[in-house]
Amino acid sequence: MNPSHRIVVVGAGIGGLTAAALLARRGYSVLVLDQALVPGGCASTFKRQGFTFDVGATQVAGLEPGGIHHRIFADLDLELPPATPCDPACAVFLPGETTPISVWRDPERWRQERQRQFPGSEPFWRFLADLFQAGWEFQGRDPVLPPRSLWDFWQLFQAVRPDTLLTLPHTFSTVEDALRGYGLASDRRLKTFLDLQLKLYSQVDAAATALLYAATALSVSQSPRGLFHLQGSLQTLSDRLVAALERDGGRLLMRHTVEQIQVEQGRATGIVIRNQKTGQIWTEPADQVIANVTVQNLVQLLGDQVPVGYAHRVEKLPPASSAFVVYLGVDQTAIPANCPPHLQFLYDYEGPIGENNSLFVSVSHPGDGRAPAGRATITASSFTDPAAWERCADYEVLKQQYTETAIARLGQYFHLTEETICHQEAATPRSFQRFTGRDRGIVGGIGMRVSTFGPFGFANRTPIPGLWLVGDSTHPGEGTAGVSYSALTVVRQIEAGIHPQTSLCLYGSPHC
Repeated sequence: MNPSHRIVVVGAGIGGLTAAALLARRGYSVLVLDQALVPGGCASTFKRQGFTFDVGATQVAGLEPGGIHHRIFADLDLELPPATPCDPACAVFLPGETTPISVWRDPERWRQERQRQFPGSEPFWRFLADLFQAGWEFQGRDPVLPPRSLWDFWQLFQAVRPDTLLTLPHTFSTVEDALRGYGLASDRRLKTFLDLQLKLYSQVDAAATALLYAATALSVSQSPRGLFHLQGSLQTLSDRLVAALERDGGRLLMRHTVEQIQVEQGRATGIVIRNQKTGQIWTEPADQVIANVTVQNLVQLLGDQVPVGYAHRVEKLPPASSAFVVYLGVDQTAIPANCPPHLQFLYDYEGPIGENNSLFVSVSHPGDGRAPAGRATITASSFTDPAAWERCADYEVLKQQYTETAIARLGQYFHLTEETICHQEAATPRSFQRFTGRDRGIVGGIGMRVSTFGPFGFANRTPIPGLWLVGDSTHPGEGTAGVSYSALTVVRQIEAGIHPQTSLCLYGSPHC
């Protein structure tokens, strides 16, 4: 390892900060740049009138012993931020129903809940549990997916065990395939519940989500793992990573836009930076560039240096979703007694999962640092098509319509009046594009379809030597745990020092 090895990280989201902190800990020279005001990306926060709102992500996986955040924070010699398990992880309300489907953390309680809610479905859930156990143990052995070098293939080979073979026949299966196999394809309530949950975690519904991804997404909320609610806000995660980065000699520059990734003789050699405050533009050389951006943004940063096959694959991706989010600061009297921390509502079976027909809602707890005493925060998000916001005739009118509809629907569960609402504002795809820099404001990655998951996804090792990809566009997908795992994988690959010319392509083209 060369302590003077220069590494530039584009983007201070959780994936970028994790990679940067780990590399600084190992003695590399690390510079992180981000165009936003605060680090954290979609897991950052903002404050209004004493309320603290999580911008996007509101819950965290991987804090349990052996979980990815637990492993990384131990590596960095950091204390994990205080957190409480979400129990239930989510309370799901289907159309016309007043009793939710509660996804309990206790495995036995969750088994009893789903047997009551979906009679006859238990063989399907046991099948998912078996796939999850095999997949979880495989992932815990740190395979590199998708592999792009001989070293990557060796890591993958070492992670395989006999139980891993259980997953292989289902590599090309979707959740809907499994439902058909168990005679459950016509169970509307079960299918709708799965569509709602999977849309949160994979960006697509049961018909499209890769079965092996879904097995993890639908099981990770149960003990001894779980989803966690951070004390204070999601910002504490990025703040501690920044502290570790700077403690170990790394640098972070906010309000600096990366205009271009430079490529010379086929290798990434640095970046072009613009200081947003002064307008100064300069070139920062680098031995390695780590891009914590979407694949769409990566193509834009490369310009005419992007490999043709890579650009073509990105262009052919199905349209990604963005989000419409309402942030409410309310009096505590607006919150029903025993309100779960996370809720999901679908209002009409015939409508889409999104566009305000469904809402994912996060509610603060008394004393969790997100609201003054006697008050609370409500964050409600709905998937939306970014193209509709790009071509709308009157943006402000559309935003107001979405806001009014969302608040009216939230009012069916919460006690929302002019007296109980202390603060309200909304974010649209345009908001996310402006504040996170993500192409068209898309959120949550590229969708965990069979064609984009695991061995078929976008690799951390790009076709350009010296250029790496972390974040929700690459394996294993979205969420703070997923992007942190992608960061750890890149760090391991850089540490291994594999010569870039050993990079391989699984798509039959040197430009994949």
